[in-house]
Amino acid sequence: MNNKKLGIIFLAISIIIAFIIIQLIGSLNTQAKDIGCFNNEGCIEVESSLSAVHLAFGLIGFIFALGFYLIFFTKGEDAIVKTLEENKNKSLTEEKFSLILKGLDDFEKKVMKAIKEQDGITQSTLRIRTDMSKAKLSYVINDLEKKDLVRRVKKGKTFAIFLKEAF
Repeated sequence: MNNKKLGIIFLAISIIIAFIIIQLIGSLNTQAKDIGCFNNEGCIEVESSLSAVHLAFGLIGFIFALGFYLIFFTKGEDAIVKTLEENKNKSLTEEKFSLILKGLDDFEKKVMKAIKEQDGITQSTLRIRTDMSKAKLSYVINDLEKKDLVRRVKKGKTFAIFLKEAF
């Protein structure tokens, strides 16, 4: 069940029970006045009932506070959980990318890092960024395509290079 709905239910229940308890306290006070409540046997019964009612009133206050909390303050928890999940996913993708880099030579690592920094980078820009000749870069990209790590898409007179998976 949604925390907000649960909070509303707790608030409603606590308000209803609080109303009943207030009515009970009122009737017990009236009864205590009627008896005269000094050293009367009936007075002890009324006082013990009042003590139980006060304890119940404290419990209702707790339920009310819990309902209030569930309605207004649990939104932050959802945001925290979402942020933690995003950080976990980001960390996993970084680890996955670093593991893939371990299996590549230095030229392939350079190209993969540059593509990761700018997905869809053109082959001519990639050549400048990695400081490789056209032939060497073409050879490295072909190897990476064979390893199913990158894909080339025709873009004008050159190619745009994309990572196959989002790292």
